[in-house]
Amino acid sequence: MGGLDPWRLVAFVALAGVTVVTRGFFFLSQRPWRLPHWAERGLQYAPIAALAAVVVPEIVMRDGALVQTWHDARLYAALAGAGWFFYRGGVLGTIVTGMAVYLPLRLGLGW
Repeated sequence: MGGLDPWRLVAFVALAGVTVVTRGFFFLSQRPWRLPHWAERGLQYAPIAALAAVVVPEIVMRDGALVQTWHDARLYAALAGAGWFFYRGGVLGTIVTGMAVYLPLRLGLGW
């Protein structure tokens, strides 16, 4: 692990070059560039898909395996938070409701 060998340096420079070219490619055109309608529509769902990809595994998995029991405070907190969101809306109320269910179950019952 001492020093930087030439192949690593070449790999780093090549990766940096690919990154600059792919990110700067859209600045090379002289005319405005628009995505096709289907791509714009698909990108509307990207934030919720990314959020689901981060949140859902935290709710349904523990130590790299699916939760095997219903005695998990995260499941009930997620259901309560989702219920609040669909009933009243608002992110703050969703967080408060989820934590109001999670904390007593986790700290009080040890789930």
